[in-house]
Amino acid sequence: MSKTTDTTDTTRPGPAADGAANETELGAAGAQLSTAPKEESVSTLPAMGVIGWIRWFWRQLTSMRVALLLLLLLSLGAIPGSLIPQTSIDELKVTDFKAKHDVLAPVYDKLGLFHVYSSVWFSAIYILLFISLIGCIVPRTWQFVGQLRGRPPGAPKRLTRLPAYTTWRTESEPEAVRDAALAMLKKRRFRAHSPRDGEVASEKGFLRETGNLLFHIALIVLLVSFASGQLWKSEGGKLVVDGDGFSNTLTQYDDFKAGTLFDANKLAPFSFTLDKFIGTYEKNGPNRGTPRKYEAHVTYSEGANGKDKKGVIKVNTPLEVDGSKVYLVSHGYAPVVSVKDPKGKEIYRDAVPLLPLDSNATSTGAIKVMDGYRNAAGKKEQLGFQTMFVPTYAGKGKGSMFSTYPGLDFPVMAISGFHGDLGVNSGLPQSVYQLDSKHMTQYKDSKGNKLAKLLLPGETMKLPHGEGSIQFVGIKQWASFKISHQPGTPFALAGALAAIAGLAGSLFIQRRRVWVRAVRGEDGVTVVEMAGLGRSESAKLPEELADLAATLHSVAPSAPDSAASAETPEGAEK
Repeated sequence: MSKTTDTTDTTRPGPAADGAANETELGAAGAQLSTAPKEESVSTLPAMGVIGWIRWFWRQLTSMRVALLLLLLLSLGAIPGSLIPQTSIDELKVTDFKAKHDVLAPVYDKLGLFHVYSSVWFSAIYILLFISLIGCIVPRTWQFVGQLRGRPPGAPKRLTRLPAYTTWRTESEPEAVRDAALAMLKKRRFRAHSPRDGEVASEKGFLRETGNLLFHIALIVLLVSFASGQLWKSEGGKLVVDGDGFSNTLTQYDDFKAGTLFDANKLAPFSFTLDKFIGTYEKNGPNRGTPRKYEAHVTYSEGANGKDKKGVIKVNTPLEVDGSKVYLVSHGYAPVVSVKDPKGKEIYRDAVPLLPLDSNATSTGAIKVMDGYRNAAGKKEQLGFQTMFVPTYAGKGKGSMFSTYPGLDFPVMAISGFHGDLGVNSGLPQSVYQLDSKHMTQYKDSKGNKLAKLLLPGETMKLPHGEGSIQFVGIKQWASFKISHQPGTPFALAGALAAIAGLAGSLFIQRRRVWVRAVRGEDGVTVVEMAGLGRSESAKLPEELADLAATLHSVAPSAPDSAASAETPEGAEK
């Protein structure tokens, strides 16, 4: 078509000089290419009266400017929640932070920085953003629905003022050109109709605005999902030794946190038993001790009378049961010990979980015998044993009591004994892993030294003066689990995927309109004009118009004398 087309306009009207004129001349043809509300100046004062101020405040709150500002503030507000210890996540870290920072801690406390996501200021930003998005989306959706039900507007009077334009003269009848243009545009999936004789109006790219609205709706879904997840969530931890089990009831948790609206009676009924924990580690090289296999094999059941099922929980592969997820958090060892009284009667036998201190599972803890013990004189006492356990001992004379490998290659337990009052009846809570020896006396050997001994599995340490004994019977393993229920997670995921899809549509799809006008000139030859208008300047619009013009030109070719007689439209380049 390039050899026969008389003129092709590639001019662009100046944005400053012609902006107002273009808007006036285009009229309805250039309107409603977007449902975005017109931004008003913040400095524009409202009309007098309370209603005027309310309307002005509402317009500002639902403007895109304020929505973006609130989104930025929400992102900035989340930063201290990631950098500063949070009470809802780890109260011990918050306590340690307050102890180390006498000046900052009171300031952070007043600003709510230790509980950012439940603070008043963060909630205010959250709610305002929620209202802003709804106030913006509802009218835009209604307006967009109206546009979908309507038809593309007729062509403006002067098509030469549009950013993409071409024209040629043809001997084909105007009606034939119009019918060919209408069929061509509909085939290219344009919404097309003929508002006037010899004219075709078409429009395409509605998915751009659909994507824009989808993105904003997805943001609301995300906000609602996060809010519901915080209000109805539940999360707790449980340490389980090999062979022991867990039932999802509140009393079974070692620690438990829940949202404001959480109902403990609605905990999902399920249970599981830790059959065994399997951990293998790299034995040689620079990665010695690095886990190669780290998994917990469990038997679980759903509901009160559910059938037993086998499952494997890995670090990044939780067990999903009835809407709850069971995560594998950590692992350690639980030496099995047996304590006997002076008469040789076993008064205590249990696996005692110890807390690991390093990556090689050097572990420490306490063994507490609270009931059933009487000393050689027949007096009731409580026993306590401070323990240190290493799964792989370096050997005597090869360093202190620290493990050299996390696997059970050479397990050794160091133990020292105390007798007296453990303080468990004082009413004050105490850690099961720490021994309070304030009201206790440490055992001493025949030489008057503090009684302490290294034990291998199967070995026994006898208490002095015939007070009894403690035996290192064997070793079990334990695994720590986090049981989490987040009701809004599936909706948050759906919202995130929808937001990505909507954003992609709004960025890569252009809403545009194309008009075709075919009128008979004074010399009886038909003049064909084609023009396009997009929401924003884009090189793709002239390319698309050229392709459409080439297709239409094959049906309505240029007249033989068009090169000699055609007049260049005003504003077009030759």
